[in-house]
Amino acid sequence: THLPDITVVKPVFEGDDIIFYVASRGHHADVGGMTPGSAPANSTSVEQEGVLLNGEKLVEDGVFLEEDLRELLARDPYPARSPDQNVADLKAQVAACEKGTIELLGVVDHYGLTVVHAYMAHVKRNAEDSVRRLIGTLSDCSFTYGTDDGHQVSVAITVNREAGSATLDFTGTSGTHPGNYNAPRAVCQAAVLYVFRCMVDDDIPLNAGCMEPLELILPEPSMISPEYPAAVIAGNVETSQLIVDTLFGALGVMAAPQGTMNNFIWGNDRYQYYETICGGAGATARRDGCNAVHTHMTNSRLTDPEVLEWRYPVVLEDFAIRRGSGGAGAHRGGDGTVRRIRFNDAVTVSLLTSHREVAPYGMAGGEPGATGINTVFRSDGSEERLPGTASCEIHPGDVVQISTPGGGGYGA
Repeated sequence: THLPDITVVKPVFEGDDIIFYVASRGHHADVGGMTPGSAPANSTSVEQEGVLLNGEKLVEDGVFLEEDLRELLARDPYPARSPDQNVADLKAQVAACEKGTIELLGVVDHYGLTVVHAYMAHVKRNAEDSVRRLIGTLSDCSFTYGTDDGHQVSVAITVNREAGSATLDFTGTSGTHPGNYNAPRAVCQAAVLYVFRCMVDDDIPLNAGCMEPLELILPEPSMISPEYPAAVIAGNVETSQLIVDTLFGALGVMAAPQGTMNNFIWGNDRYQYYETICGGAGATARRDGCNAVHTHMTNSRLTDPEVLEWRYPVVLEDFAIRRGSGGAGAHRGGDGTVRRIRFNDAVTVSLLTSHREVAPYGMAGGEPGATGINTVFRSDGSEERLPGTASCEIHPGDVVQISTPGGGGYGA
């Protein structure tokens, strides 16, 4: 995905045989990089985004290899700023994997490995069958959706109803992004999995079986299948949204939501903070879009205001629904939000936000949602409009205000 998302994988043994793998993924507040929070707006190489942990051993003979880990986190040119926090978080992830191992072995001990494997296979086949039934209701379709800086994701979906399969051809998608909006191939696969699972009207667990009926064609290299060392920090959080909205646009399911996580990252050498901000959901043929919600490829919760102001030198001045920002239509798009924070200390702010230029699309005659706005109100009374992707220095008394996009409307 991107460097702050660190995945710990642990094999589960029966004797000398590996029978399962368990994994724990966590987003780390900082793993180095050009700016605090490891989300530099102007990165052009993954090496500028922090420390790359690539298949590193964390535990050997039951011993956590802390000294080796700290050496990795201290690697130049952009070492992690809070290695103590990284170490503590990774120890927690290792503990989570150990808990998963204990639970899995308990299930195997109770039912037997053959039965457990059989039911796991059944869960995947059931998901596969559900997606094949869905595909039987679809038709060939295509869609292209653009970014604020002129790039695009394109998809053409070809349906084979008899076989219950579909090909998703992303030919026409822009090549490698010169900045950091490149999404690793796994992100595109996850976005496809998400969309088709959303459309399945069966109560099934999310699993790889959903992907069996789907063939993906990704141009290489491109912004949805880049090559090392392309920068990727925004690919996971912003381009993922673009892929989802392109697919829903092709399938005609719903108008576009805000289409961005509104990533707001700030900090200095002493502390780092990262939040994503909700906006408007897209309307559908049956209902209005929701106001002030996270949509699709984002699900994070905000820190409580009291905790935020206690831990960090900030004041949350306003957090409100941005009335009227949803697109008009037979069903209205959801409204975005306005979030306004005053800083009492000098920090570096990084913004990775989308739909500041391109409005979230309406569908079936519905109007688009309002674009987002990023503004800095300086303590000297001046005002500065920031682009969707930006880094800037904030001084004591400055205020950052983020107005998030509304969702598109559905129907005339």
